[in-house]
Amino acid sequence: MFVLVLAMLLSVVLAVAVMGLVAIPARREGRDMLTPKGEEVVLRVREKTAGAMDAARDKVTDVTRPNED
Repeated sequence: MFVLVLAMLLSVVLAVAVMGLVAIPARREGRDMLTPKGEEVVLRVREKTAGAMDAARDKVTDVTRPNED
């Protein structure tokens, strides 16, 4: 079990290192990280998430509001 966890942690560390070596310099140079289609997907996800967050916030407000009976 320990070996499995260690291998997973090593994989995550390597992934972060690759992102640091590739993505950060590219972003500093002004290059886009995603394709235009990828940007559209991100925008759609943000819109759906924002709607879900608003609905969840309203429900929590309804539940936590004191009774006015």
